[in-house]
Amino acid sequence: MNRTVVVLTLRVLLGRRRGLLFVALPGLLLVLAGLLRWAGGVDHGVTTGFLGSFAIGTVLPLLALVAGTGVVGPEIDDGSIVYLLAKPVPRWRIVVSKLVIAMGCVTVFGALPITVAGLIMSGTERGIALGFGVGAVIAGIGYCAVFLLLAVVSRNAVVLGLVYALLWESLVGGFVPGAQTLSIQQWALSVTRFMIDVPLSSATVSLAVAVPGLVLVTALATWYAGERLRSLSLAGEE
Repeated sequence: MNRTVVVLTLRVLLGRRRGLLFVALPGLLLVLAGLLRWAGGVDHGVTTGFLGSFAIGTVLPLLALVAGTGVVGPEIDDGSIVYLLAKPVPRWRIVVSKLVIAMGCVTVFGALPITVAGLIMSGTERGIALGFGVGAVIAGIGYCAVFLLLAVVSRNAVVLGLVYALLWESLVGGFVPGAQTLSIQQWALSVTRFMIDVPLSSATVSLAVAVPGLVLVTALATWYAGERLRSLSLAGEE
């Protein structure tokens, strides 16, 4: 990691507009969790359904989209990325530094609130809160890598990311059997199912597929983002 890149990225990422989203989305999640607990008491089926579909299926991808595109997208749009790339810092280190920042934000503003929501709804029973918290971290890693790559390769990264998150992950990846093996959400739920002592019917992918899939997608997306940054620096020099 590069300290200068980290500091500059945090300033951009936690600006006023993005900062509001990082507060509003987990806040909504916790409010809804509290209302469900108040209305129905402790119901592990409701907890797993809510955390699997809404928390990991909707809130987390949106947070990762804001973080993954926000760590590099604004710099590419205004052209300031060229000045960063002109410095003697390896491209892979720039990408890794930005990716770590994005993952850290998603962990703090996504995975931790999801864990708290699980505690609100089911307490510490059957490892539900911890299991979904770990699953959220897993999903956040994959989502951030994919969305950071989208921000590097396209100026329409937010639109493409929304289509991917809402269409592929929520609809196709959630209901089409063949496509589920290529869903980050399903990979995360597979890890969650392994950790909790409650049946999780929404998790259909085996752990043997989920873990290698996550590692491969994260590694490839990070590598290719570094390669595209290299071409951006060449274009800027010309």
